[in-house]
Amino acid sequence: MAKILVTATPVPGHVLPLAAIAADLTERGHEVLFYTGTRFEDRVRRTGARFVPYPAEADLDGADLSAAFPERDALAPFERISFDLKHFAADPAPLHDRRLQELLAEFPATVVISELLSLWTLATVLRAPREQRPLLMTIGIAPPPFASADTAPFGPGLLPPTTDEERAGYDAMRAQVGAMFADAQQYVEGVFTSMGVTFPGPIFDAMCTVPDLLLQLTVPAFEYPRSDAPEGFRFIGPLPAASDSEFERPAWWAELSSGRPVVVVTQGTVENGDLSQLVVPTLRALADADVTVVAATARPDGPDLVREEMGGQVPANVRLAGFVPFEELLPFADVLVTNAGYGGVQTALRHGVPLVVGGETEDKPEVAARVEWSGTGVNLRTARPEVSALRAAVDEVLGDPRYRKRAAEIQGQYAEYHPFDVIAEIVEQA
Repeated sequence: MAKILVTATPVPGHVLPLAAIAADLTERGHEVLFYTGTRFEDRVRRTGARFVPYPAEADLDGADLSAAFPERDALAPFERISFDLKHFAADPAPLHDRRLQELLAEFPATVVISELLSLWTLATVLRAPREQRPLLMTIGIAPPPFASADTAPFGPGLLPPTTDEERAGYDAMRAQVGAMFADAQQYVEGVFTSMGVTFPGPIFDAMCTVPDLLLQLTVPAFEYPRSDAPEGFRFIGPLPAASDSEFERPAWWAELSSGRPVVVVTQGTVENGDLSQLVVPTLRALADADVTVVAATARPDGPDLVREEMGGQVPANVRLAGFVPFEELLPFADVLVTNAGYGGVQTALRHGVPLVVGGETEDKPEVAARVEWSGTGVNLRTARPEVSALRAAVDEVLGDPRYRKRAAEIQGQYAEYHPFDVIAEIVEQA
């Protein structure tokens, strides 16, 4: 039996994949300690792992950073990323690092499993050789952000270069992106210096190159080829999700099997505060279409918010929902319209469902670009698409069989990967 310490930034898209890994490891008989925010205590305890909460002074709700940092909302997308790196990821790093050392003293784990935004885990690797510390396994719950000669700079959502001219342009752009994040880089370096370690190079590179392993939750067909990837970079496929046995199917569920195309629209579990961005325009765009539209708002008050936004006039072909397990819903879907959350896109492709995507915050432009590059959907290139653009995109994906065919091909590649087995084998070898 191995001892494993798991930690994740308290955001659903970061915690839930690692909770699934923890549940699998405990089922295999390993002892798991899970260190994260108190919001996820119940979810962690259901995995069988021992839950250890963040210290109160660092226990922010990552799904509602606006409550802790009201000034964040006024920032441009890249400024918001820089702000989050400084104040959400770096500021609590010394506190988390000290807590990690305390936990490892009482719970001598041989493996630490983390995710990209838990920057503080890097300090353990930087201050000791491999034989004197646990193996650090980082789970790629977002597109890998490390720099490569074979890709564009990470962030804007640009496709890989295809000409020497594009490569030269991207090289120049890399310098510009570095200048944009220079303040965040200096800030993070200062925090790590206070922890007694030197931060090695650009932030996005260090996230991927410092850990012993970066296990990416996708397959090569959905990720740009790179000739210069870090040695520990490895594809392991998306995590399978368990069905929600407590989910009660609504009265309209039988309509999903009527033979009429089903379009699901969602803004995920984080960027769903303003449903007028994507959900409401999609309902308006498809109001007269011969499709069934399911608005999966991922919040209990979501249906009421949609009704209010639409003045009580919800189209007859629309079905409103709060939390709906995608494992239950997506087998019926013909298209998923989404703001390009990485986990949601992987889940759609695991079911062979093509996509219409649009998003501007965090890593969403990069996810959307990969949907376009892989041929699995249409990239709207905005978080607030026009109704006409949404209708055209959905019609294109429904009308062109190449999107469904490509999604099915990637679904077949997913079936060749067994991420839980890979992780368990690494843990047991360590």
